[in-house]
Amino acid sequence: MIAVDTNVLIRILVDDPGALPQMHAARALLANSEPLYIPQIVQVETVWVLESAYGFEKPSICKILDHLLHHSQFQLQSVESFKTAVTLFRNHSADFSDCLILTESMGQFLQLVTFDKKLGRMKGTATPKI
Repeated sequence: MIAVDTNVLIRILVDDPGALPQMHAARALLANSEPLYIPQIVQVETVWVLESAYGFEKPSICKILDHLLHHSQFQLQSVESFKTAVTLFRNHSADFSDCLILTESMGQFLQLVTFDKKLGRMKGTATPKI
Protein backbone atom coordinates (compact mmCIF):
# COMPACT_ATOMS: atom_id res chain seq x y z
CA MET A 1 0.00 0.00 0.00
CA ILE A 2 1.14 3.54 -0.69
CA ALA A 3 -0.10 6.85 0.64
CA VAL A 4 -1.07 9.71 -1.63
CA ASP A 5 -0.82 13.44 -1.18
CA THR A 6 -3.74 15.78 -1.75
CA ASN A 7 -2.58 16.81 -5.23
CA VAL A 8 -2.60 13.16 -6.39
CA LEU A 9 -6.02 12.47 -4.87
CA ILE A 10 -7.48 15.60 -6.45
CA ARG A 11 -6.18 14.49 -9.87
CA ILE A 12 -7.98 11.17 -9.37
CA LEU A 13 -11.24 12.80 -8.31
CA VAL A 14 -11.55 15.88 -10.54
CA ASP A 15 -11.63 16.11 -14.31
CA ASP A 16 -9.24 19.01 -14.86
CA PRO A 17 -8.39 19.72 -18.52
CA GLY A 18 -5.50 21.91 -17.35
CA ALA A 19 -3.80 18.98 -15.65
CA LEU A 20 -4.35 16.09 -18.05
CA PRO A 21 -0.90 14.45 -17.73
CA GLN A 22 -1.12 14.46 -13.91
CA MET A 23 -4.74 13.31 -14.02
CA HIS A 24 -3.88 10.34 -16.27
CA ALA A 25 -0.86 9.41 -14.13
CA ALA A 26 -2.86 9.59 -10.89
CA ARG A 27 -5.72 7.53 -12.28
CA ALA A 28 -3.28 4.94 -13.67
CA LEU A 29 -1.77 4.72 -10.19
CA LEU A 30 -5.21 4.03 -8.74
CA ALA A 31 -6.01 1.43 -11.40
CA ASN A 32 -2.68 -0.39 -11.13
CA SER A 33 -1.95 -0.44 -7.42
CA GLU A 34 -3.07 -1.86 -4.15
CA PRO A 35 -5.45 0.37 -2.20
CA LEU A 36 -4.23 3.94 -1.75
CA TYR A 37 -3.91 5.16 1.82
CA ILE A 38 -5.54 8.54 2.41
CA PRO A 39 -4.14 10.26 5.55
CA GLN A 40 -6.56 12.32 7.60
CA ILE A 41 -4.87 15.62 6.71
CA VAL A 42 -5.26 14.74 3.02
CA GLN A 43 -8.97 14.20 3.63
CA VAL A 44 -9.23 17.71 5.08
CA GLU A 45 -7.07 19.33 2.39
CA THR A 46 -9.09 17.60 -0.34
CA VAL A 47 -12.33 19.19 0.85
CA TRP A 48 -10.61 22.57 1.07
CA VAL A 49 -9.24 22.27 -2.50
CA LEU A 50 -12.60 21.12 -3.86
CA GLU A 51 -14.27 24.17 -2.28
CA SER A 52 -11.65 26.84 -2.86
CA ALA A 53 -9.95 25.87 -6.13
CA TYR A 54 -12.82 24.13 -7.93
CA GLY A 55 -15.88 25.81 -6.39
CA PHE A 56 -17.65 22.57 -5.52
CA GLU A 57 -20.78 22.92 -3.40
CA LYS A 58 -21.48 20.83 -0.31
CA PRO A 59 -23.75 18.23 -2.03
CA SER A 60 -21.03 17.47 -4.61
CA ILE A 61 -18.37 17.30 -1.93
CA CYS A 62 -20.49 14.90 0.13
CA LYS A 63 -20.82 12.63 -2.92
CA ILE A 64 -17.04 12.64 -3.31
CA LEU A 65 -16.54 11.89 0.39
CA ASP A 66 -19.01 9.00 0.12
CA HIS A 67 -17.06 7.75 -2.91
CA LEU A 68 -13.83 7.79 -0.89
CA LEU A 69 -15.55 5.90 1.89
CA HIS A 70 -17.04 3.17 -0.28
CA HIS A 71 -14.45 2.69 -3.03
CA SER A 72 -12.35 -0.42 -2.38
CA GLN A 73 -9.19 1.23 -3.75
CA PHE A 74 -9.11 3.84 -0.96
CA GLN A 75 -7.99 3.06 2.58
CA LEU A 76 -8.89 5.95 4.86
CA GLN A 77 -7.06 6.79 8.05
CA SER A 78 -9.53 6.64 10.96
CA VAL A 79 -12.49 5.34 8.97
CA GLU A 80 -14.98 5.68 11.82
CA SER A 81 -13.93 9.27 12.49
CA PHE A 82 -14.25 10.00 8.77
CA LYS A 83 -17.78 8.54 8.66
CA THR A 84 -18.88 10.56 11.67
CA ALA A 85 -17.30 13.76 10.34
CA VAL A 86 -19.00 13.31 6.96
CA THR A 87 -22.36 12.86 8.70
CA LEU A 88 -21.81 16.00 10.78
CA PHE A 89 -20.65 17.95 7.73
CA ARG A 90 -23.69 16.84 5.74
CA ASN A 91 -26.11 17.87 8.51
CA HIS A 92 -24.55 21.08 9.84
CA SER A 93 -23.11 24.32 8.51
CA ALA A 94 -19.63 23.78 10.00
CA ASP A 95 -16.65 23.11 7.75
CA PHE A 96 -15.52 19.52 7.19
CA SER A 97 -12.26 20.20 9.03
CA ASP A 98 -14.19 21.44 12.07
CA CYS A 99 -16.46 18.39 11.94
CA LEU A 100 -13.40 16.16 11.95
CA ILE A 101 -11.84 18.09 14.85
CA LEU A 102 -15.07 17.68 16.81
CA THR A 103 -15.26 13.99 15.96
CA GLU A 104 -11.68 13.39 17.09
CA SER A 105 -12.30 15.35 20.32
CA MET A 106 -15.45 13.39 21.10
CA GLY A 107 -13.56 10.17 20.39
CA GLN A 108 -11.25 11.11 23.26
CA PHE A 109 -14.26 12.02 25.44
CA LEU A 110 -13.26 15.69 25.37
CA GLN A 111 -15.36 18.78 25.00
CA LEU A 112 -14.15 20.99 22.16
CA VAL A 113 -13.75 24.66 23.06
CA THR A 114 -14.07 27.01 20.09
CA PHE A 115 -14.80 30.58 19.07
CA ASP A 116 -16.20 29.35 15.72
CA LYS A 117 -19.91 30.24 15.73
CA LYS A 118 -21.01 27.46 13.35
CA LEU A 119 -19.01 24.80 15.15
CA GLY A 120 -19.98 26.17 18.55
CA ARG A 121 -23.66 25.38 17.91
CA MET A 122 -22.90 21.68 17.69
CA LYS A 123 -23.27 19.22 20.55
CA GLY A 124 -19.93 18.55 22.23
CA THR A 125 -18.61 22.10 21.95
CA ALA A 126 -18.37 25.10 24.24
CA THR A 127 -17.41 28.74 23.76
CA PRO A 128 -15.04 30.37 26.27
CA LYS A 129 -16.41 33.33 28.19
CA ILE A 130 -14.98 36.65 27.07
